Amino acid sequence: MRAGALVRIILASSSPRRREIFALLGLPFEVVAPEFYEDGSPDCPPEREVLEFAIGKARSVAKDHRRSLVIGSDTMIVLEGKKIGKPADYADAGRILGALAGKTHRILTSVAILDDLGGPGLNLVEQVLVRMRPYSEADIERYLALGESLDKAGAYSIQGGGSALIESISGDYLAAVGLPLRPIARYLLSRGVKLPVDVDRLYEEKPFPNWQRF
Repeated sequence: MRAGALVRIILASSSPRRREIFALLGLPFEVVAPEFYEDGSPDCPPEREVLEFAIGKARSVAKDHRRSLVIGSDTMIVLEGKKIGKPADYADAGRILGALAGKTHRILTSVAILDDLGGPGLNLVEQVLVRMRPYSEADIERYLALGESLDKAGAYSIQGGGSALIESISGDYLAAVGLPLRPIARYLLSRGVKLPVDVDRLYEEKPFPNWQRF
């Protein structure tokens, strides 16, 4: 692919968070919601499953959008070896938050880039360690009242009010939110895409909600 050439980039996602994160690169891109059913298995290792979900999302979009770079992603929380997804309802969210309190869990965020322009593509999984405060049941109830739990893996929003429940984060903050930009930017640069922003400086300036706190 010729350096500096215009490239059609498609984010295969229905997540507003991933759209907001990718927009930090300053590139024109499209967003297409994937048609993919996340059929998980308790026997599948979390690193493998979260990557398979990202690949499935990207493939579901790429089949109808040729000559493009299609980016899929998925996020999963793992606590003491158990995979945790999005809560079914507020009662489930309360149970999940109670289980996370005072403990360290893993956030696994996968990226799959399908490159129909002659490139190798990219598959990866980023791990972030999150230590939660030993918050109380009353803290959980107050947080649930904010109404931001149901569409979040682990039932909390790092970039929202859920940050108050967190003691520390070790790893890429953006990966914890839902999309690690550094490896995506490296791949785009390797394919001759000119980035309007310096990604290293972006990570220094941290221009995303609550990023400065961690």
